[in-house]
Amino acid sequence: MKKTFLLLPGSWAGAWIWEPVLRRLRLRGYDARAVTLRGLAAGQDDVAGIGLQTHVDDVLALLEGEGLRDVVLVGHNYSGLVAGQVADRAPGRVAHTVLVEAFLPHQGRPMLDVFPERLKAQELSLIAGNGGRWPAPDSDVLSDGQDLTPAQARTLAGRLVGHPGRTVAEPAALNRPLARQRGSYIVCTKEHFHGHLAADVTALRAEPTWDFHTLDTGCWPMWTAPGPLATVLSGIAARAS
Repeated sequence: MKKTFLLLPGSWAGAWIWEPVLRRLRLRGYDARAVTLRGLAAGQDDVAGIGLQTHVDDVLALLEGEGLRDVVLVGHNYSGLVAGQVADRAPGRVAHTVLVEAFLPHQGRPMLDVFPERLKAQELSLIAGNGGRWPAPDSDVLSDGQDLTPAQARTLAGRLVGHPGRTVAEPAALNRPLARQRGSYIVCTKEHFHGHLAADVTALRAEPTWDFHTLDTGCWPMWTAPGPLATVLSGIAARAS
């Protein structure tokens, strides 16, 4: 039996961002689903009570409520923190973790901890000045070297919403280090200047339970390379079986 895919969108996005990949996975015979995390369905909701653990708990409740097992859980960007924590807490339901150009969860550390201190302070100030939301990038930022066409960048910018700010400032909570999970990491090469990866992602390469894959595209591969991404994901699921 083929595994079920559950795709988590990254910062500022909802389930809609995964549609090009969902269609391709379903054509390959997979049960593929995506979820919009709380606070990201619209840009006007009060997000004061939404933190990282809110998103983790919501995905755990979905897995249990739908009776899902043998799941390939895919996290993009911010949702690497969510996927990693969900897999940590529900190893009986998540068979394999896939992180697509994603941040890694580390015990007691928030996502913004990987930013230089000055940039971290700037982002926290932006969140405070925008009603508790982390503002989405505009089309110029989105299209800068990331393989998006100008039309794609404009469409994406028009649909992204401010991200609940507490989620990127709240520390992750893990029972065991991410390295002990069975997982895959997908690197999008055009996101990295001179091929440099974050130190924690580089360290993950040495772990025997993790494998790495590369796509020659930018940090929005579900739009810029949905076919190659679906191929990589289906290959990962087949090997995980």
